[in-house]
Amino acid sequence: MHRPIQWLTSLSSIAGCTGIGLLILLLIGCVQNSPDDTPTPAPQVEVITITTQTIEDEPEFIGQTEAFRPVEIRSQVSGIIKEVYFVEGRNVKKGDKLYLIDPVPFNAIYLSSKAKVAQAQARLNQAKQDLARVRPLLAKQAVSKKNVDDAEAEVLAAKAALEAAQNDLVKAKFDLDNTLITAPVDGRIGRSHFYEGRLISAQTTLLATIDQLDPMYVNVSVPESYLLRRRRELAEHKIERPDIFKLRGVMTFSDGSVYPEEGVLDFADVAIRPETGTLQGRFKFPNPEGRESPGQSYFYPGQFVRIRLKGYIRTNAVLVPQRAVQQGPTGSFVYVIDKGGRAELRPVQVSAWHGKEWLIEKGLQAGERVVVEGFHRILPGIEVNAVQHQKTQSLSNDLTEKVSEHK
Repeated sequence: MHRPIQWLTSLSSIAGCTGIGLLILLLIGCVQNSPDDTPTPAPQVEVITITTQTIEDEPEFIGQTEAFRPVEIRSQVSGIIKEVYFVEGRNVKKGDKLYLIDPVPFNAIYLSSKAKVAQAQARLNQAKQDLARVRPLLAKQAVSKKNVDDAEAEVLAAKAALEAAQNDLVKAKFDLDNTLITAPVDGRIGRSHFYEGRLISAQTTLLATIDQLDPMYVNVSVPESYLLRRRRELAEHKIERPDIFKLRGVMTFSDGSVYPEEGVLDFADVAIRPETGTLQGRFKFPNPEGRESPGQSYFYPGQFVRIRLKGYIRTNAVLVPQRAVQQGPTGSFVYVIDKGGRAELRPVQVSAWHGKEWLIEKGLQAGERVVVEGFHRILPGIEVNAVQHQKTQSLSNDLTEKVSEHK
């Protein structure tokens, strides 16, 4: 009774196994017939061809403005301040009255010295007359030789007394004239340190300071490392420049605004400062008044500014776009496409910015192709499809990036 049922069960099992086997064979056949053997296309990248060019080499340095002539106002005489004529913080002209020291005692000394000169002059005249009377009498033996000698000595003594009195008069006149203190230069005067009624000492008391603001100086500190590199580049004829004192400077203020006038290098120090390792240079800039408002200068002493140096020319310069330079653990690198169309990772030494491009010191030669788009598609050693980068597309990408940053 149970054998037919067992036989049917066995038959069903055999049929199931046979179906599974056929399914496996079909899958294997599909796998064997899949199109995996089709070669993968090389990734496409955009490249630029390196060319050398002549560019302006314009490094920047931090500078500080300084008055062209800071003049200290001090009194030549001691006395009491009687008048202060100027308004603090305003422009003054050469010869303008600044202070008046009480002139009464100095005038009295001057008049006394003048009287002493007159007295000495009268004494000299009398001595000359006496000598003139005595000399003829000596020939007649009416007087002795001693009388003549005494008369001559009196003349000499009277002359010496007159000269001393005249010198005292000159000193008295000098002191009297210097009771009125005037501006020695054109410029802007600061705050007065003393006012009416204050006793001041001659030559030691600082009354005020006048800063001559047109032109103006800007002092810059140049690092020693820059000087050494620049000297090496000049020796290797990578850099050309005019005479050092024909170098120009462009000044940028802290708010990013650029001064419309260029300055000229007029001084370079002879020694490097050991405490900072820098060499000081100085630019002279015109600084006329009235640009913003009458009586006001465009810039003032003590401001920190940036100076862009102009005049150096770099020949055979290699420039690449900023996005072509990547950063790795060992420094900067670019992808170069070799003659076989394969990507090569190339370490480079970058120097400075030039617009939106890096200046490459070492690592690239003219004629080589550098990847500027498609970095995410490549690895070192793989073959790529290199197409020439279009500048219009680059400008479009830059515009898109700026819009995205703005949003």
